Amino acid sequence: MSPEMWTLLGEKTEIWPGRNWPLGATWSEESTNFAVYAPNATGVWLCLFDDAGRETRHPLTEHSQGIWHGAVPGILPGQRYGYRVEGPWDPAQGHRHNPQKLLLDPYALATSGTIIAEQPIYGVREDDPSVRDDTDSAAYTGRSVVVDTRFDWEGDEPMKRRWRDTVVYELHVKGFTKLHDRIPESIRGTYAGLADPAVVQYLHDLGVTAVELLPVQQFFSEPALLERGLVNYWGYNTLCYFAPDAAYSSSGDRGGQVHEFKRMVKALHEAGIEVILDVVYNHTAEAGPDGPTLSFRGFDDRGFYKRLIPEDGGYDDTYWDVTGCGNTVNTWDPLALRLILDSLRYWVTEMHVDGFRFDLTSALTRTGYDIDFACAFLIAVDQDPILRHVKLIAEPWDVSMDGYLVGKMPPPWVEWNDKYRDTIRDFWRGQGAIKDVATRLAGSSDLYADDGRSAYNSVNFITAHDGFTVRDLVSYDGKHNEANGEDNRDGTDNNRSWNHGVEGETDDADIVALRRRQAANLMVTLCLSNGVPMITAGDERGRTQGGNNNAYCQDNEISWMDWRGDDAWLDVYEFTKAALKLRREHPALRQRHWFEGAPTIKGGPADLVWLHPDGRRMRDSDWADGGLKTIGMFVSGGPLRAPGKRGEQLVDRSFLFWFNAGETEVTITFPENDWIEAGEVALSTDPAVAVGTRVSVEAPLVMAPRTVVVMQSDEPDAG
Repeated sequence: MSPEMWTLLGEKTEIWPGRNWPLGATWSEESTNFAVYAPNATGVWLCLFDDAGRETRHPLTEHSQGIWHGAVPGILPGQRYGYRVEGPWDPAQGHRHNPQKLLLDPYALATSGTIIAEQPIYGVREDDPSVRDDTDSAAYTGRSVVVDTRFDWEGDEPMKRRWRDTVVYELHVKGFTKLHDRIPESIRGTYAGLADPAVVQYLHDLGVTAVELLPVQQFFSEPALLERGLVNYWGYNTLCYFAPDAAYSSSGDRGGQVHEFKRMVKALHEAGIEVILDVVYNHTAEAGPDGPTLSFRGFDDRGFYKRLIPEDGGYDDTYWDVTGCGNTVNTWDPLALRLILDSLRYWVTEMHVDGFRFDLTSALTRTGYDIDFACAFLIAVDQDPILRHVKLIAEPWDVSMDGYLVGKMPPPWVEWNDKYRDTIRDFWRGQGAIKDVATRLAGSSDLYADDGRSAYNSVNFITAHDGFTVRDLVSYDGKHNEANGEDNRDGTDNNRSWNHGVEGETDDADIVALRRRQAANLMVTLCLSNGVPMITAGDERGRTQGGNNNAYCQDNEISWMDWRGDDAWLDVYEFTKAALKLRREHPALRQRHWFEGAPTIKGGPADLVWLHPDGRRMRDSDWADGGLKTIGMFVSGGPLRAPGKRGEQLVDRSFLFWFNAGETEVTITFPENDWIEAGEVALSTDPAVAVGTRVSVEAPLVMAPRTVVVMQSDEPDAG
């Protein structure tokens, strides 16, 4: 369709040439510049929508380097807009232009509205995918929004907290506050709700130093979910990488979500809490080639999505998918990579976030099909003067076998360590090898020491959003995902869980007590292991999903945080809080250098010693003992290998941990050494061993089954 025909369909007003940078809609009081990348287009129309939904189309006549641009005077913040793109329709060559499909701006700073799962959002006919669908999608999709980005940060600056001092708390913006009775109902489930003093104080009191937010970049639920009456609750279906999701805004969807997000970050920073975003750059909400045409597919389908590479070196339009979501973003394409980097920098510089956790990072590291640690994405991030100094967390796998990269990501990346998760889960259900437990407690040197990285490169976790909560981990042997509508086929079967005799909730007081003690054991172990602990929101107070280990589509009480005290495991909360307090106050429990099992100074104690319950050092035969379920860990407090901020020698109290995962009580004999000659119990999940109990090397310690006891010396040990 010619520009003249489009002019007949909508009012044409003055449009200036503008410029081809920056991409997106850049507002000023004089005009708003619009620039969008569509390298193979033959025509691009900017479509403005008034409050009644009426559309006015403006042809963009200026284009250079594949970017179409123009400036419109008199635009106000809050203006809704989209694009229509004319160009070749040749799916065999990766061209899927269709001017009947309204497209969201890939660089939009905010969006308004959502998608409706009807045929018009698709680029091809449902009954014949080889035929282009020419029904207009405007009534069935969202709009981009022009935003005034000005905001008074009042001196807010990045905290740049060291990894060794960091405690990550993974939470869902909506789910964390939706049921919170101490914040105004009008802001529950929103960015403003997360910034409420009651919430911030809770996080601060617990000892959290960083919140890791499940995806908040604008996402849209898969049409298949919408047709089942469900939604993508977790948000791993992103489309607009610059826009905070409008569904979490109490300020409406006309740009207010941007300022509300900034106010949230500012409030958390004032409390000393960093903000990390879980970001999904590996795929988009457009799914496979038969999926909806919402944005990227209509601008540059060939460039943005990764394809199979034919052996003859020709072209194949078959999508190559290592994400399990229908498409994989092609980070080898310069403009796709530019978008990712521009987005990351925007969230750091304009939104003041402190770091990112990258979903399925392995998918981003591929040159062609292969994992490549010299790929464009990793190199670009590493050399970027902004991004290389923020927190970068990799989920070091994708859905392929060769994509499992735990222990292999290069600096400055840290990693989700699922080997820690599996080992500690197994230990507390009485399985696994004791040597593996020791390795995980000490920071997973087998994964990170050989290439010069530190223990903080391991982000330790027991649970995450994907899987059981801690309460469900000790209450269910199997998953119970019936509410997801997939006949309980979805979700992993490798839970490494134990119901302790009864499947699900029970009134049996003994089983409940044991489960709560096991939950406390898991949380204490996590908080005091070397590395960076990550807690899943609610695990510290017994949040349950009723055995659902894949609650991605449950935007309801199954997933939301229950703040009521009647069924909360508040004893677990107190154990978690106490363990984090110990970690925070004692540098011996969050060391940067690897333990060597040798003194740090001549004549001093070894920095780390593994102890058998008989009171001797562990022997080779002990490490091979499959029946050994109890281990002691001595950590010397002085002097530490790492100096203080001004180069001073640091000394701390020494600690002796005992972990008994066995089903019987164990008598601990203290070694004939000066491990802790004078000290007391600092933390105990054993009901018979109270905090404050004096330690005597002459008196054995009797530990109840499945308990943790932490002892500390009275004074710092100077060696």
